[in-house]
Amino acid sequence: MKAHPLNRLIDVQPLRRRGLLLGVTGLMLPMMARAGAQVEEPLADSIRSALSASIAQAAPPRPRFDDPDARVAYLNWLGAMSERLKKRKTETQIRIEFLETVWYEAKRAGLEPSLVLGLVQVESGFRKYAISTAGARGYMQVMPFWAKLIGDGDAARLFHMQTNLRFGCVILRHYLDIEKGNMYLALGRYNGSRGKPEYPGLVFGARRQWLLPGQS
Repeated sequence: MKAHPLNRLIDVQPLRRRGLLLGVTGLMLPMMARAGAQVEEPLADSIRSALSASIAQAAPPRPRFDDPDARVAYLNWLGAMSERLKKRKTETQIRIEFLETVWYEAKRAGLEPSLVLGLVQVESGFRKYAISTAGARGYMQVMPFWAKLIGDGDAARLFHMQTNLRFGCVILRHYLDIEKGNMYLALGRYNGSRGKPEYPGLVFGARRQWLLPGQS
């Protein structure tokens, strides 16, 4: 078999070695998340207690609906989001459990599920064990200091799906309250880049991918 003409002009061995290195780097990249993280700030005792209570409440139950239309709307949302998430989470049960938890924790914190999904997409690419260069962990890239500040001190639990989503939603809600309902500034706080447009723009852009037809 004749060598490709380009192989006579280019030393292919360095390229092969380079390709191997790129392959190894590619294996490492999925575990890394984007830089930027929440900044540890002093909390009033009352706020700390309220946040701790929100974190400590029971795991999400199966949703119950008194209104049949609300149940149908939820099931339609679940089906549509599951289809969109299929390439990122291929196992059906894991995908459904993730979406059920996102919906519950977002609603519980007074947030849009579409916004939370957009934030997860930007922060971790839906990778459960993602770690940023700043040390933020999990789906919503929660900084370990929050486990000590309002949790039980076990930062390893931030890799647990429901724990991570609860922390992330509670923290974003806290920042939204601080910013008096201004989600642009709240997202900046969440990323440690308050007032800069890049991060909120990314999250708002990703959010649009998780809206149902007719939503805006």
